[in-house]
Amino acid sequence: MNEQKKKNNFVRQAGILAASGMIVKVISLIYRSPLRSIIGLEGNGYYSTAVNIYTIILLISSYSIPSAISKVIAQKLAFKEYRNAQRVFQCALLYVLVVGGIASVFTFVAAPFLMGNSVHSVAALRVLAPTIFFSGLLGVLRGYFQAYGSMLHTSISQILEQILNAVVSILAAYLLMKMVAGESATTQAVYGSAGSALGTGAGVVTALLFMFGMYLLNRKMINRRADHDKTQHTDSYGEIFKMIFTIVTPFILSTFIYNCSTVVNMEIYYSILIDYREMDSVAAHIDYGIFSTQAVSMINIPIAIASAMSSAAMPGVAASYVRQEYRKTKQQVTKAIRMTMLIAIPASVGLLLLAKPIMHFIFPQQDSLDQASGLLAALAVTVILYCLSTLTNAVLQGIGKVNTPVIHSVVALVIQVAGLVALLWYTDLNLYALVCANIIYSLVMCILNQISVRKHLGYRQELVKTFVIPFVSSLLMGAVAYGVYYGLYMVLPVSRVVLLVAIGIGAMVYFAMILLLGGVNERELREFPKGAMLVHIAKKVHLLK
Repeated sequence: MNEQKKKNNFVRQAGILAASGMIVKVISLIYRSPLRSIIGLEGNGYYSTAVNIYTIILLISSYSIPSAISKVIAQKLAFKEYRNAQRVFQCALLYVLVVGGIASVFTFVAAPFLMGNSVHSVAALRVLAPTIFFSGLLGVLRGYFQAYGSMLHTSISQILEQILNAVVSILAAYLLMKMVAGESATTQAVYGSAGSALGTGAGVVTALLFMFGMYLLNRKMINRRADHDKTQHTDSYGEIFKMIFTIVTPFILSTFIYNCSTVVNMEIYYSILIDYREMDSVAAHIDYGIFSTQAVSMINIPIAIASAMSSAAMPGVAASYVRQEYRKTKQQVTKAIRMTMLIAIPASVGLLLLAKPIMHFIFPQQDSLDQASGLLAALAVTVILYCLSTLTNAVLQGIGKVNTPVIHSVVALVIQVAGLVALLWYTDLNLYALVCANIIYSLVMCILNQISVRKHLGYRQELVKTFVIPFVSSLLMGAVAYGVYYGLYMVLPVSRVVLLVAIGIGAMVYFAMILLLGGVNERELREFPKGAMLVHIAKKVHLLK
């Protein structure tokens, strides 16, 4: 973590994190298909229900730690307070040891109560409980390296985590279901969902060991900086813990409320359909599993880009803002939003127009293909909305307005709950009511966050290069990709091959249109990962002079 790393362009760092995030999501989708074949639709439903509860507890205990710690340490590093930065790191580790330990024990003991109607998901949730503890430690290490502007360590650890998750999930699910062969389908589904959960823990522990190894490799340099630190004031541990609590708590509240809509929606869905409309419990869990692990999982791939951009932008925004370099802060915000929209908008259009072939590529099972494809197409617009709201959440937190996203999340949650209850009670939309709730929530968050960023930062959103040009380019891209896919499919009915060709041609069309319309200039293109190569290609085909 030398000084040169601090000077790295945060878009390049975000690109590294985004690339790893995309790889992680793709691995997740690839292993989900064989896993679903092993544990079945029923086991898939139990697993997804348990994961939603686990995620909420993880959000409260440790999920926000990387962002919060990277912000605190980045502020110390901005003034070269290396010794204080190291103290923050040590206190953060102690914090997650206590909070993560309590959360893990609570989850294991209270699992039957937490699962409510979903009694068959208790086993999977209990298997996931220890992972909460290890996730907290992993989060501190990732936040520490991110504060230094190094996203490579986090990226590698994420990929390792997902690979182990995939391998262990499939193997454990298969072996556990084999143990209860001959038992009822529900018993096998319960064991299969518990086996799936084992993979999550194995992945987190592997990533933790890797990050700890990277810290040990850098320890001498870290200690040397702290020893040569000439800062007059050394923060006491009491001051640091107070700082951590005052910053981490709003982060946790914001992240919790922002993400708890998933669990709230799930509980409302089960309660109304099972308790009041007397839908079969197994059928309700199967349907929700399709929505959660297929349609939503696919949407989360491009949204990972916004999460990566948020993680990369947070330290820089916090550091420039605390130094009162407001112009630089606004430039970073503009760049982060533009880079995110350059990918989110075409991803949204592509998922809308090619929903069925994309879903068939990952989940070829015919028993859920049509339903999952329809849900994916309906959810496509949320890619843009969630990317924007995720990024603006990070901006508000970075400039010290940590309570603002909390308020916005509460408002959005109340509005979407009202909409979801009305749709489930008075219509037969069922899963599509969940889609509508997602759209409502992300739209309200976008609007409220944008108003606050403009108010507190004096930031005015640029429209043409950020939204108009990418949207026009995406429409042409989508039309070409759609025509190529269905045209070639009539000649060569091999869906996966034809889809890859269509996506490749569509991507080239989008790249060309963005450059021809002036959405990206040469300097901006060079800031992308492999930017020099992209510039060389663009000049070779006369898209750049």
